[in-house]
Amino acid sequence: MNANAFRLLPESASTQSPQVDALFWFLTIVSVLITLLILVLIAAFAIRYRRRHEDEVPPATRSPLALEVGWTVATLAGAMLMFVWGTHVYLDMKRPASDNAMVVHVVGKQWMWKLQHPDGQREIDELHVPVGRPIKLVMSSQDVIHSFGIPAFRIKQDVVPGSYSTQWFTPTRVGRYHLYCNEYCGTLHSGMIGWVYVMEPGDYAAWLAGTPAGDSPVVAGAELFRSYGCAQCHGQLAPTLAGLYGRPVRLSDNSTVTADDNYIRESILNPPARVVRGFPAIMPSFRGQLSEEQVSDLVAYIKSLGVAATDPAHPATRPITGRAPDHVPNVPPSRQPPTTPRGVTDP
Repeated sequence: MNANAFRLLPESASTQSPQVDALFWFLTIVSVLITLLILVLIAAFAIRYRRRHEDEVPPATRSPLALEVGWTVATLAGAMLMFVWGTHVYLDMKRPASDNAMVVHVVGKQWMWKLQHPDGQREIDELHVPVGRPIKLVMSSQDVIHSFGIPAFRIKQDVVPGSYSTQWFTPTRVGRYHLYCNEYCGTLHSGMIGWVYVMEPGDYAAWLAGTPAGDSPVVAGAELFRSYGCAQCHGQLAPTLAGLYGRPVRLSDNSTVTADDNYIRESILNPPARVVRGFPAIMPSFRGQLSEEQVSDLVAYIKSLGVAATDPAHPATRPITGRAPDHVPNVPPSRQPPTTPRGVTDP
């Protein structure tokens, strides 16, 4: 088809596209039919019940109960159909089709997209992926709200500072597709665009082999973990990180949270926010010292240390708690923990 030909919708190139398009056309057709019905009824009632002379008094009428109930039930049924269908499509777009989806880390900043592949290959405003492979995007923003959008894949996800956003897609057609920032983010927002290249698996492998690769996120995170001396505390004065990811963590206020990406990120940048029960709150904040890429690398490394077992009887599923030591070396007396367990910070 001619690339300049008129399209009602963007090209369809992912497994989600047909679902989104079907829902879109259903909503559009229902909206058009309801609009036409209202216009026809307005015209018919205006003609049928118009006043024919000044002295005309319309007769008293009663609305049939069956009609009232009928259109109310029909409206409710139509609305619920749209809600259930839309919810199904939304959840399907948020849940990866495969547990072994290829994870790509994305950082939005004014005014570019920085992307990193699992083996360390980095791209700016471009993304190369193999056709037929589920791709999971883990996204963060370095400055303001951005929105990662690929119309041909029918995906658009806001990227908000201070937290991680995830989105996935499985490309189905080889080709080149537009990548946009769909949220106004400043002066050069219109230039925050790029391309997604969907390649045959063999071509993608050749592209990987021919593209210089830096350290993978896990390796880079391990180096950061070592250089900042994190191992000096974690496992002794602070909770162990082995098997932390995915486990429930007991906080100082007796609430429990799951150690997911956002929890680990917050614990690195704002340790006092969620203090782990039984450890001293001595971890410094690394806000302003680490870039978004470095935080993502640290999170990737901590995740690589092990995911909690799914068996409820497995010890790894028990909430992480601890007991504070009676004395913490190299910490001023004012920051020494009390003799009774007190809450703590985590990674």
